[in-house]
Parts: sequence; structure tokens; C-alpha cells
Amino acid sequence: MQAAMPLPLLIHLSAAVTALLVGIVMLVRPKGTRSHKMIGRTWAALMLAVAISSLWLPSFLHFSWIHLFTLLTLIALPRAIWKIRHGDVLGHSKTMKRLFFGALLIAGLFTLMPGRLLGNLLWHGEWPYGSVAADAHPVHRAAAAR
Repeated sequence: MQAAMPLPLLIHLSAAVTALLVGIVMLVRPKGTRSHKMIGRTWAALMLAVAISSLWLPSFLHFSWIHLFTLLTLIALPRAIWKIRHGDVLGHSKTMKRLFFGALLIAGLFTLMPGRLLGNLLWHGEWPYGSVAADAHPVHRAAAAR
């Protein structure tokens, strides 16, 4: 029997993918609107969830070089909020874009390297938490057994 996916990993992956999608929406929508502020708060909360959950990956406070992105997020996010609350719209915009591209996209690409969990899934089809292949579905398993 294979191990269940650890809760911090589930939170981390879910928040990161959602933050990526919400972040793309934020980049293309008009800025300064009421909806921008509401969606932006959601994105900030998702980024905080990504950063905090990363502290448990692979185990609590077991750091590697990729955790520098955690530090970046935990510094840049409050800084961007401080900037907008003090009227520095340009500074807020630059900081949030850097956070999106640096802590989300670039860090996300690093997770696809061989030897990392998602990299092993992508390059080797290895996933330690049960099958993610199409044949994991009962209908596909039954067809393969024939």
C-alpha cells in the first residue's frame, strides 16, 4: 500500500497552482479596481499558504536552496502590501510582479528538475503517493487486465 500524500504537500501544491492561475488573472485585469483588491488579497493569502506550507517540505524546517524562495515571499509580500498602503502604486506593482515571476514561476520551474518530487513525476513517471497515470482509473485497470 502506498503512502497518502502528506497534508503540507497537498496544501502547498493546491495553493501554488491556484496562485498561479489567480496571478495570471491579476496580471491581465485592470488595476486599482475593487475586484483587483479583493482578488489581490486572495492571491496574497495563497502565496502566504505556499510559503508557510513549504516549511514542512520535505519535513519541518528541513531546508534546501529552493527555500530561498520562501524567504523571498515572506519578505516581499508584506513589503508590497506596505507600499500600496502608503501610496506607492509603482513600487507595489513592481514588487508583486517580481513575486509572481520569481517566487511562483521560477521556483515552480525549479520544482520540475529531476530529483525533486514533481521533476521525478515529469521525467520518470515516479510518484510516491499512488498512481497518477490514466491506468489508475478502475475502467482502465479492468481493460488492461483483459
